[in-house]
Amino acid sequence: MEELKVLDYSNVFIASFFTDDHQCSHPNREHTLIYLCSGELEIEEKGKKTILHEGECAFMRRDNQMHLHKHVKEGRPYHSIVLKFSRNFLREFYQNIDKSVLPEDVERDKQSLYLLPAGRPDIKSLFESILPYFESGIKPSEELLKLKMQEGTYILLNTDKHLYASLFDFVTPWKIDIIDYLNENYMCDLSMEEIASYTGRSLATFKRDFAKISNLTPQKWIIRRRLEAAHELIRKGRKKVSEVCFDVGFKNLSHFSKIYKETYGVAPTK
Repeated sequence: MEELKVLDYSNVFIASFFTDDHQCSHPNREHTLIYLCSGELEIEEKGKKTILHEGECAFMRRDNQMHLHKHVKEGRPYHSIVLKFSRNFLREFYQNIDKSVLPEDVERDKQSLYLLPAGRPDIKSLFESILPYFESGIKPSEELLKLKMQEGTYILLNTDKHLYASLFDFVTPWKIDIIDYLNENYMCDLSMEEIASYTGRSLATFKRDFAKISNLTPQKWIIRRRLEAAHELIRKGRKKVSEVCFDVGFKNLSHFSKIYKETYGVAPTK
């Protein structure tokens, strides 16, 4: 019998335990450290696949959409622990850090997924010290959670000096190119608020910046982009129309067929 278990402590530490393969689309709204206790995790982002094995740890930068495939491996269940860093926590951490130790000439890495070096005792110690709380079902105190978040932050800062700029990117707002982001994520079911956040903007700033690069509204741009992708896939003839419809992000086949015909003058089935 398949067992699915997710324990969430204050949306800071989250443990997942699956005895069967599981997959999900993951909108990463906060900087995240993920550690794999057992099983295998396949992370797909921007067409690139990364495999996380038992005992390995990865940093996932916020404001990115990833697809996670969680696998049972050699009879061992999928078991992971996640540590999430809120903006408020990072602001407080930055305020209290000795500014004289901040490295110079660091740049924000556009890389959305960073695989940490394997075999580090500090990483293993951090996550294994949390395991007993999930196994017992006893929620750790807020003070302990904060200490573990600080420990996780220092793990990242001691890994790569450029992660200073990624973790503390609230100091200077960082805007991602809107069109690049939409071309990579037009098929995802995202709200305008999420897209604005993922590109480093408030909703008002996002709409203002978008108006400078397109005469369409963001919603209409996304629909047009989905239709273009659908038209190309249908032209190649390798997939059924229903598959194409959902692959490019439409949820309703009859609505898709209607606007496809309005745009290209012929039904997609033709």
